[in-house]
Amino acid sequence: MPRMTGYERGDLVLVGFLFADESGVKRRPAVVVSSGEYNRARGEIIIAAVTSNMERVLFGDHVIRDWRKAGLLFPSVATGILRTVKRGMVSRKLGSMSRRDVTAIDRSLKLVLGLE
Repeated sequence: MPRMTGYERGDLVLVGFLFADESGVKRRPAVVVSSGEYNRARGEIIIAAVTSNMERVLFGDHVIRDWRKAGLLFPSVATGILRTVKRGMVSRKLGSMSRRDVTAIDRSLKLVLGLE
């Protein structure tokens, strides 16, 4: 049984992502975008998918500047692809994003969600 770990905004985690066409699941890194308060109150987290495909940066994506510091193995992009998962679905925490990357992801998400 997975241990129930508290996750905070900006944490980089490893989680199974269902493909958009529901044809399969791939374990990939994701960044926690929900607040610690939300995560604790609901027992779930909202995450943004992370990809190492640097050739396909789309609307709402952010090229992660401090990827090594965050615990990633390759240059990567935090995408505008959001998903809510139960905390138990997280395989493990990989690291944490830098403040400047979290701030940039916030700006991207505001655009994606039409909050500005």
